[in-house]
Amino acid sequence: MATNTPDQKPEPVSISPLLKRLAYPATGIPVAADEIASAFALIFEDRLSIIQTAALLTLLHSTGKDRQADVIAKCSERMREAASQTDKAVLKKVLEKRARKEGNYKGGVCDIVGTGGDGHSTFNISTTSSIIASPLLVMAKHGNRAQTSFSGAADVLNAIIPTPPNLFAINASNLAKIYEATNYAFLFAPNFHPGMMYANPVRRGLGLRTIFNLMGPLANPLDWALEARVVGVAYQSLGPVFADALRQNGTKKALVVCGEEDLDEISCAGKTNCWKLSEYPNPAYDRSKDDSSGDEDSPSPTLVKLETFQLHPSDFGLPTHPLSDVYGRKMPKDNAAKLMSILRNELPRDDPILDFVLINVAALLVTSGICEADTSNMGPGDDGKVITERGPGGGRWKEGVRRARWALESGEALKSFEQFIEASNKL
Repeated sequence: MATNTPDQKPEPVSISPLLKRLAYPATGIPVAADEIASAFALIFEDRLSIIQTAALLTLLHSTGKDRQADVIAKCSERMREAASQTDKAVLKKVLEKRARKEGNYKGGVCDIVGTGGDGHSTFNISTTSSIIASPLLVMAKHGNRAQTSFSGAADVLNAIIPTPPNLFAINASNLAKIYEATNYAFLFAPNFHPGMMYANPVRRGLGLRTIFNLMGPLANPLDWALEARVVGVAYQSLGPVFADALRQNGTKKALVVCGEEDLDEISCAGKTNCWKLSEYPNPAYDRSKDDSSGDEDSPSPTLVKLETFQLHPSDFGLPTHPLSDVYGRKMPKDNAAKLMSILRNELPRDDPILDFVLINVAALLVTSGICEADTSNMGPGDDGKVITERGPGGGRWKEGVRRARWALESGEALKSFEQFIEASNKL
């Protein structure tokens, strides 16, 4: 049997039978999520022709299957499998040294990300929020250049002056070196998902939203190490779908959010719909019989539940601001300057964008479990007065804001980001 040399293109695979079943559902043979995911994985191996790649993406979109939880879960799993892999043993050792366990936060990696495509072009909220959270949580911010907005996460970070982080140097082989220096890392998607190069020309040529537009929040290459995440979706019907997809992928701590304006962040203008995944003890689990036998049929010690509720800026102790006050329809250099002004604590306390950022940082802190601590010793500037008041979903949202303000006003968020810039430029 012939084998491919490094210079040869892999043998193509035809998925015509699958495409016919997607195109003509009247054949009566249902298409399973596993089948779609297997075909999807061929894209990353460059084993699917451009025509069949375009047909698959288009049919998934037209049939609505790319908005089904099981399809999203399975395809994102295959995308992560195709990603460049880190040395888990090495990275785990470094992350354990970084871990700051507090409350119900076990010191694991966290992320805050949105699907994009909401059409509001607000400021780079999730990117800024990820940096502010980093003094308290170990952050692995997964992001890319702008796809649907004026200024994507990578665009704004590359525009930092005088010295931007070297995002292009960070990859799976040297990521541990970043975490040796700081709690913050930005995982530039093209560096970790090389197989995407085979899909990008098709995506650009099609000019329509495909399943790839939903993959980003679920394709973090450190998914195996993620303890908690906040995921923003661009329209309401995606909320329960994403929550279910996350649950199917084994996620135990997550908050899926969608502002009532169809905003992929927690809105500063009014209500936000939320779908929360959290762990709780399994009543069927008998700890006295835990003999670590590895029996796959034995019950898990914890289960995951889904709660739905709404959040409002007032739940965070903050006022509302119209979205027109937080638009980010500017060049990356303008948004980068604003980001640095926030990190340097130069904005007045009632600045609309600052409030917008704070509520999103607070949501991540609450989701991580760190706000469940009844004592507080964050460092200089922390008065130690924990806010125990609970709001919708049982979250200590005001305590999240208190901790987020400390990260900014103490200078620890800026310090964490500067350490990241320095470490990335040493690679």
